[in-house]
Amino acid sequence: MFRTALALAAALSLVGCGSTQQASGVTGDVTVFAAASLTGTFTELGRRFEAAHPGVRVRLNFAGSSALAQQINQGAPVDVFASAAPANLEQVADAGGITATPAVFARNRLRIAVPKGNPGKVAGLVDFGRADAKIALCAEQVPCGAAARKVFEAAGVALRADTLEQDVKAVLTKVRLGEVDAALVYRTDVAAAGDEVEGIAFPEADQAVNDYPIAPLAKAPNAAGAQAFVDFVRSDEGRAVLAEAGFDSP
Repeated sequence: MFRTALALAAALSLVGCGSTQQASGVTGDVTVFAAASLTGTFTELGRRFEAAHPGVRVRLNFAGSSALAQQINQGAPVDVFASAAPANLEQVADAGGITATPAVFARNRLRIAVPKGNPGKVAGLVDFGRADAKIALCAEQVPCGAAARKVFEAAGVALRADTLEQDVKAVLTKVRLGEVDAALVYRTDVAAAGDEVEGIAFPEADQAVNDYPIAPLAKAPNAAGAQAFVDFVRSDEGRAVLAEAGFDSP
């Protein structure tokens, strides 16, 4: 009996020394829906998560938070939702889509983006009211659009746009291609664009700081993977990746 117990203990010990994947209980695919402004950081976090869990694949889908919330509420099989504003995650919660309390993992704020060389001579938010300036903004149902309305109200400038886009990356593309004189995007997007665009800080941005919440979904096909990914985003390593991209800590 004693030898049998020893043999069993030894076998269990060997199992415990198995792969990271087995030890963590994470297997298969983890599907993550994330705000467009998280494209760079979550691509990097997904790569690191896969490296920490051999055999696991992170499937990432980036778009405007409002569109992602709608897809989830329509039944898309998703494990994790990371939104650029609490309101869009609340839409999912109101539909019974989450069972855990969402956690704010990062904060972001707007910055004026202009094409390289600033051909439109934009100096601040007041220039968005110029009739001759071509302006791009996010649509108001998207978090960056809702934040834009707040900063325009704070500055006393009438909200006007020549084009309204469904996510912040589409807005930034208009600037990169020189199709507009200025736009409002997140400062992390300006940083990610490098020398392709120029960023201009403005004081009213402090009136519309975006909280980014994340949560595993109630009907997650991979519940263990969902929770593990959320934990990883909120870990010291995850926070370091976000900070390097220019996000503020909550």
